Amino acid sequence: MTGDAELLDDLLRLCAAAGTEPQVHRSVPERKGSWEEASLVLVGDDAAERCRGATRRRGVMLVGRDQDDPDVWQRAVEIGADCVLRLPDAESWLVDRIADAAEGVGRPALTVGVIGGRGGAGASTLACALAVTAARAGRRTMLVDGDPLGGGLDVLLGGEQTEGRRWPDFAASKGRVAGGALEESLPRLHDLRVLSWDRGDSVVIRPEAMRSVLAAARRRGGVVVVDLPRRVDEGVAEALAQLDVGLLVVPAELRAVAAAGRVASLVSMVLRDLRAVVRGPYATGLDDRWIADALGLPLVGELPSEPGLSQALDGAAPPGSRTRGPLAAFCTAFWDRAFAGEGSVAS
Repeated sequence: MTGDAELLDDLLRLCAAAGTEPQVHRSVPERKGSWEEASLVLVGDDAAERCRGATRRRGVMLVGRDQDDPDVWQRAVEIGADCVLRLPDAESWLVDRIADAAEGVGRPALTVGVIGGRGGAGASTLACALAVTAARAGRRTMLVDGDPLGGGLDVLLGGEQTEGRRWPDFAASKGRVAGGALEESLPRLHDLRVLSWDRGDSVVIRPEAMRSVLAAARRRGGVVVVDLPRRVDEGVAEALAQLDVGLLVVPAELRAVAAAGRVASLVSMVLRDLRAVVRGPYATGLDDRWIADALGLPLVGELPSEPGLSQALDGAAPPGSRTRGPLAAFCTAFWDRAFAGEGSVAS
């Protein structure tokens, strides 16, 4: 809302950069509901007086270009603005807010990372099973392959030939990635979206790309599951910073517990909520509670073995696809606890 032609040009440019086309008014719209129902309202300095008396609401921003205006905060209070923005300094921040409003951002996705305590622990299997069971329950689900040396989660899901974008397409991402565009561009397998690796040459995913892509995935809501490597480089640290909870898969043997301890110490430097999932069979004298206590981590539970899983994978049936199998039951119970209490992750 502005009658300032120069400011209007700037705001239209920023809306175009965010991929949306705004309604433009010189004053509060006469049509009932237009002011109240808009996802975001940008009020130019010149139009602030014309907003007095309008219904108070969230999502109003007072925007101008004068960096030294002493009365701007008073005008912001009078119209109930959430914040005051000065251009061009706030342009980048404002583009993100406009894009968020256009996407209808609500509660961010519950984001779970899965990490192996040692090689071959079964982290990728658990990550896929968690994603498959979440999607089967009707939740919007994205599975992100964070391990470039893992061979590709699309292979584990039987979809390596499915068309869609892979990590190398996002390697150069720096700024904001649109959540809807990301979702639509990825292969759809077993009712979930998968961001995996291709079988080409190794590509380095920069921290900025990891941050942008995962932030876009989380803005879509639902569930995001990230399969992560045991090493913690800058890109992995960016992924860990966006997790709500991490699951460390630990085989029940002494050497695996020792290796998992080193992984846990590194991961815990970034991720506050790391928990143990113990996979049998158990070495003599070990049980799941002893292993969790030895690692100093809360115990999620014992990851059950599933007879016939290898044969099922050969037949392109992904982990967790057997609705009555023990692996699906474990994952379903995890999600039920995770979404209890307004989405908090319960032990």
